[in-house]
Amino acid sequence: MQAPEVLAGRYELRGVIGRGGMAEVRDAWDIRLERPVAVKMLHPVVGTQPDTRRRFMTEARAAALLNHPHVVAVHDQGVDRGRDYIVLERLPGQSLADVLARHGPLPAEQVRAIVADVLSALGAAHARGVLHRDVKPANLLFTASGRVKITDFGVAKSADSPQTLTNRVFGTMAYLPADRIAGRPATPSDDLYALGVVAYEALTGRRAYPQDNLAALADAIYGGQVAPLSALRPDIDPALAATVERAMAPDPRWRFADAQQMRASLDTPIPRPRSTGGVLTAAALMTVLAFAALVVAV
Repeated sequence: MQAPEVLAGRYELRGVIGRGGMAEVRDAWDIRLERPVAVKMLHPVVGTQPDTRRRFMTEARAAALLNHPHVVAVHDQGVDRGRDYIVLERLPGQSLADVLARHGPLPAEQVRAIVADVLSALGAAHARGVLHRDVKPANLLFTASGRVKITDFGVAKSADSPQTLTNRVFGTMAYLPADRIAGRPATPSDDLYALGVVAYEALTGRRAYPQDNLAALADAIYGGQVAPLSALRPDIDPALAATVERAMAPDPRWRFADAQQMRASLDTPIPRPRSTGGVLTAAALMTVLAFAALVVAV
């Protein structure tokens, strides 16, 4: 029987949890502290690329900087036999992507709780000058109690990020706003936009922009045309729907400036429109709000 592979003389490597283009994640056992961990290791082929190694180290530093209950904890980081690795908290649950693939749309209150957990983490990250830049279902992991933690800060931007990385567009295109794809510098609002797209997907069971072709996907995002939540999930409360749709607004001026603002919107009760007469359409309501803002400004 072959002896298990031990990394850095401490981490006994077991099965593969997940693989990506840059790294693989292994189930592991910390021999010294006698606890389960997850070990993320760079693929040898990409481990020789300076930019990739910097991104990998950025992930470890950014997550370790936060030490937040809704951020997957980083326990250790190092290089063993020329291979970079990060040791992470091992969570027993699945990712949101796994859950959606198996079960489809989630109950509105569960989505609200997911959004609240992620907003808590993003608020803490943004306060420390860290932008995640890749918020998506695969990077949201469930704990044993059903709460959510955000992981994979591999493309995060912080105050000490190298200049060569900050001027490039990173992230997963389906969760990026059009103006960011066009090259605008990343802002906290981009993480909130991505969270809105994630919430839309969790509520509807389908991606807001499902196009596989990159050109078609970019066109769809620039058009900003998605089916309203009220049509797909008439059961959800107006505050949740309004928060998600505002976060996803094509015009960056309509989006949330920070996590606290988005959380306040999530908790603000909005009465349901009556079924008879005098109901404003969404477009008319936006027009009224815009006019009111102009009047206040004057």
